[in-house]
Amino acid sequence: MTSRAATAATVTAALASAGALGYAELTLPAQPLLSDYALVPGGMAPTLLGMLALAAACLSLAYGLATSDPRRTAATRVLLLAAAAGLMLSAVFPTDPGEIKSLTGEIHRWAAAVVFTTLPVAGWTLARGRARAARWSAVRALAVTAGLVLAVYLAAHPASFTSGWIGGEGYYGLLERALVVADMALLVVMAAAGARPAAVAVPARETVGEPQERLAA
Repeated sequence: MTSRAATAATVTAALASAGALGYAELTLPAQPLLSDYALVPGGMAPTLLGMLALAAACLSLAYGLATSDPRRTAATRVLLLAAAAGLMLSAVFPTDPGEIKSLTGEIHRWAAAVVFTTLPVAGWTLARGRARAARWSAVRALAVTAGLVLAVYLAAHPASFTSGWIGGEGYYGLLERALVVADMALLVVMAAAGARPAAVAVPARETVGEPQERLAA
């Protein structure tokens, strides 16, 4: 698979994930969190598809980065693999209704925490030290946005001691949805930005007036 094919696969998988979770939002009874749709009749299939498709997006992006720029993207790829593993665990181990009381619920919660934490960091590490081009600025902006939304979501979650201070119980579900959308958009922008090969030096020819090196696009 070429880096272009990996980029296309990442975008397709992210859109499939958005479509599956959007279907659950529009057709099923409203739930506090997206993962809660797996607990209602007809909700298991779209929830699983949404999580697994997003995991596939992380994996294809990691592969594409390994193809286009293996030297500078090692840390990003590790974080993407961790996010993919977290999504697959979240799919295999469903959440509990209401308060977390079971081992499967705990696994789901901590796996989701890995996903929400690693994706913004992956975006930041990919764009760190890059030129001030529009594509890298977009990656940085989305990584920061996802990180800020994550911080507010954690503060508003009913399990947080700060939730009562800011009335988080009324809108933490909306923040989770905003975080998921930000992470999906981040994956797509990372795929588009990282699809171009890294700059490589090409030995100069012994012809007067020719450049000493050429940078790949």
